[in-house]
Amino acid sequence: MRLFFFLVLLAAHPITPGLAQSPFIPFDRDYYQLIERYEIKQGFFTPSFHTGTKPYSRDEVVAFLEAYKKSSGTLSDTDDFNLDFLIQDSWEYASDSLPLSRNTIGKRFYQRPADFFYYRDQSLDVHINPVLYFQGGAETEEDNLRFRNTRGVSVRGSIDRKIGFYTMLATTDLVFPSWIKRYVTHHGALPGQGFWKRYGEQGYSFFSARGHLNFKATEHVQVVLGHDTHFIGDGFRSFVLSDFSNPFAFLKINTQIGKINFTNLWGQMTADIITDRGFPTDGRYPQKWFSFHRLGINLGERFNLGVYESVMASQMDWNYLNPVIFYRWVEHQLGTPDKVMLGTDFKWHPVKGMQLYGQFVLDEFVFNEFFGISGKGSSRNKHGFQLGYKYVPVAGINNLDVQVEYNHARPYTYQEKFAYQSYTNYRIPLTHPLGANFREVMASSTFQPLPKLRLKGIFLFQMKGKDPEPSANFGGDILKDRLETSTTLLGNFIGQGIRQETLMFTLQAEYMLRHNLFVDFSHTLRKNSGGVVAIPDVAFGQIALRLNMGRFDTHF
Repeated sequence: MRLFFFLVLLAAHPITPGLAQSPFIPFDRDYYQLIERYEIKQGFFTPSFHTGTKPYSRDEVVAFLEAYKKSSGTLSDTDDFNLDFLIQDSWEYASDSLPLSRNTIGKRFYQRPADFFYYRDQSLDVHINPVLYFQGGAETEEDNLRFRNTRGVSVRGSIDRKIGFYTMLATTDLVFPSWIKRYVTHHGALPGQGFWKRYGEQGYSFFSARGHLNFKATEHVQVVLGHDTHFIGDGFRSFVLSDFSNPFAFLKINTQIGKINFTNLWGQMTADIITDRGFPTDGRYPQKWFSFHRLGINLGERFNLGVYESVMASQMDWNYLNPVIFYRWVEHQLGTPDKVMLGTDFKWHPVKGMQLYGQFVLDEFVFNEFFGISGKGSSRNKHGFQLGYKYVPVAGINNLDVQVEYNHARPYTYQEKFAYQSYTNYRIPLTHPLGANFREVMASSTFQPLPKLRLKGIFLFQMKGKDPEPSANFGGDILKDRLETSTTLLGNFIGQGIRQETLMFTLQAEYMLRHNLFVDFSHTLRKNSGGVVAIPDVAFGQIALRLNMGRFDTHF
C-alpha cells in the first residue's frame, strides 16, 4: 500500500482548482445497458463520452443523456421514462431542475426520488441510500430453498465539488443454485466476492465493501484511488478485464482529450488464499500486481478502436509504473519473469441503431505456430476472441432490443508457468468465468412494453474441455501451470479433454415499484451433457426484491 500512497500524493500535487468532480456509477449490466442503448440509437459517438472502460462517472453520463434527450426529437413514453430515471439517479449533475419526490418520509427522507437522505451545500454533497437484495427460489432435485439476504448502505458525494467519493458496505447470507455451488466448490471462492464463511450446511456468508476517491488533476486528467472491479469492452463478457472476480485495490489515471481516451490502471490482487479443510482461514494471503493501459480512439463518428497491454507480476516492480512505456519491452529487460498480454477491441455503428463490437487478446505469439506453418494446434497459440452484435430497437418496435455474442478462448490461455501469475484474482478468473478451452454463444432479447416493466430472455450455449482428473491439464483451468500439460506441443484444439456442453435459457420480468426499487421474477432451464460426471437437468424459479442493487448474473 505504500506504493498507492506515494502515487496518490504524486498525482494530487498538480490538482487544479475549479474542476468539478463526481463519483462513479457502480457497474450493473442492466443499468449500463440502458445508458449504452441510447448511444446506439443515436448512431454516432459523443466525443466526451467513451464507453470502452467502465464504470462511468455520473456527470459524464448526465451530460450525454441530457444532450441526447434534447436532440432526439419525439421519444416513446418508455424512452422518456428511462432517460428521466437515469438523470434523476444523478440529479445533482443535471443542468435543469428536476421534480422533487411525491412520496417523502417526514421532512428529511426521500425528498428526492433517488436518495433516502441527502445534504448539499457549497462544501459538502452527501447522498445516503440503503442497499437491499432479498431473493427466494426453488430448484428441481433440491429440497432446500435457494435464497439471498443482503443488507447494506451506500454513501456517495463530493467535497468542495472537487473530490468525489463513493463507499458501500453490505452483509450477505445466501444459498446458491446447484451449478453456482459447483463452481464455488471447484474454485474455493465466490464470484465477485472475497473472504467467506459457511452459512448453515449449504450456504455462504460474507461482507462486501467497495469505495473510491476521485478528482481531476487537470481539465483532461482524472485520478481515481479505490477498491472495486472494472469492465473493459461492450459485451456480455470481457476478455480483457471484467467484474467477475473480487474487487481489488487500484489506482487509475484516465486521460481524455476529445476523440482520445487513455487509461492507466495499477492494482494489487490476491494471488491465492489460505484454507483449512476447504474454508478460507486467517493468515496473510499472497499478493500479486497488475499493470494495465489502454488507448481508445474514435476514428470518425462511428468506429472506435482500442489497443491494450497488461502485466501480471508476482511482485511489485517500479518499471511498470511508467504510464507511457511498452510493457513487453520492460518485461524483456527484467528477464521475462512476468505475464504480459496484448489485445485490441473495437465497436462500430454501421447504421443508426446497430452496433458491431469485438475483442482479441493474445497471450503468447510464435509466428510459425500461430499461422500453422510449423504445425497446427500449438499449445503456445493462446488467444481469446469475441464478436458481438446489438440491434436497438428491432425493426422499429419501440424498446425491443437484441444482442448476440460469440466467445472462445484456446487451451492454456491465461495460464502461466510461474506461481501467482495466472490471470485470476482470489482464485477467480479476471475475464471470462470459464477461464479457457471453451466456445460460447449468448443471445438476449429485452422488451419494455411499459415504462416500469422490463422483460428479458437470455440464451446461452457453452462447450468446454474439462480435465478428467485433478492432476491433468488440458488447458481449461487457468490456475494450473501451463508447462505441466497433458498434451503435446501440437494438435491442441478447443474442447480437448472431456467435452462438456451446457444449454441455458432464462426468462426474466422486472417491475420498478418506485425509484431503484425492483421486484424480479425469473425462471431458468439448464441442461448439461458430457463432462466428467453426469449432471442432472435443472429448473430454477425465483422472486426477488432489490433496492439500489443490480441483479446477480447466474449465467456461467
